Amino acid sequence: MGDPGQSPSPWSPHGSPPTLSILTLLLLLCGHAYSQCKILRCNAEYVSSTLSLRGGGSPGALRGGGRGGEVGSSGLCRALRSYALCTRRTARTCRGDLAFHSAVHGIEDLMIQHNCSRQGPTAPPPPRGPVFPGAGPTRASGSPAPDPCDYEGRFSRLHRQPPGFLHCASFGDPHVRTFHHHFHTCRVQGAWPLLDNDFLFVQATSSPVASGANATTTRKLTIIFKNMQECIDQKVYQAEVDNLPAAFEDGSINGGDRPGGSSLSIRTANPGSHVEIRAAYIGTTIIIRQTAGQLSFSIRVAEDVARAFSAEQDLQLCVGGCPPSQRLSRSVRSRRGTITMDAARQLCKEGLPVEDAYFHSCVFDVVISGDPNFTVAAQAALEDARAFLPDLEKLHLFPSDAGVPLSSATLLAPLLSGLFVLWLCIQ
Repeated sequence: MGDPGQSPSPWSPHGSPPTLSILTLLLLLCGHAYSQCKILRCNAEYVSSTLSLRGGGSPGALRGGGRGGEVGSSGLCRALRSYALCTRRTARTCRGDLAFHSAVHGIEDLMIQHNCSRQGPTAPPPPRGPVFPGAGPTRASGSPAPDPCDYEGRFSRLHRQPPGFLHCASFGDPHVRTFHHHFHTCRVQGAWPLLDNDFLFVQATSSPVASGANATTTRKLTIIFKNMQECIDQKVYQAEVDNLPAAFEDGSINGGDRPGGSSLSIRTANPGSHVEIRAAYIGTTIIIRQTAGQLSFSIRVAEDVARAFSAEQDLQLCVGGCPPSQRLSRSVRSRRGTITMDAARQLCKEGLPVEDAYFHSCVFDVVISGDPNFTVAAQAALEDARAFLPDLEKLHLFPSDAGVPLSSATLLAPLLSGLFVLWLCIQ
């Protein structure tokens, strides 16, 4: 038992090795290791060596260690010494890597908290055995270590709860549903980033629906899955209207020859009109569709991945929505086209009975384009949202909340707080 008068350490959640919640979260948040920096491997080996401590011993044994001798503390000290040794070996190639520096200082703090001497025995290296789908290397105890390329499984195992997810979509004229449930109709022309973070880059290229029109549609999508050690080689996917390939730019359909290459895969549900890309190593699924001569994009992404970007990467339509100068009103009362507003409403009502933002976007697109097929784009976007949103109460957005300008502060605040803590650590 610990001292009842002492507040629990923020590094030590109830009954689990302290670093499993904080260090792993920091490393997930701060981005992946570059191809030369081996910090991801150090992290994976540390997690593997401490898994057995979760089930063995009492919570007090894991949190105690003040006078040494407890099995949990001695095992944790061995694991921390091994972790420190691994970071020293890769220090030269990890200069400037935020995840590396946060790990080094986190290890230092934990060794002090648990009275671990710098000299002493280290944990044995994790055994290398055959890797089965969805499981890490099998330990001598029979307990599988978390697969570093299975984000959901790793997060759930380390945090005892499933990860959080966010949803963003772009479709039609284009209409953008942001991660924080704001809905904008944009006139963005040319290439604009939907996402730009440490793991993913998604760019949409738009052009006017007709000569002289303010409204635009997405004609090209470029998606870059950035190199992630032990999981995937960098992969690029490009789609254009009338060219929706079921393979990456290099002709492959997975993440390459690395051990976790299968954690990135691409398949087509309907050749030429529907492609789905699953990136299990970052907890992400992307759907790309072609309807009515335009491309639609929809994503379900882990919160940590969506938030892993710097201040220089602040222009992301999925994060901040369209810039105010690029937003259009969805009102079509004063617009005239080959299809009247009443006719458009009737067409849209057939597949979208709720008059929410998807319905109004559908009416806008049909009136502006004169093409009834635009109803399919709005319907498909709603179905993707139904499948991807963790909270279905937020499925339907209405004009009163869909048109409020988005401040990215809601997404940036947790990130900036985390970066401030890490900045303090590396001083």
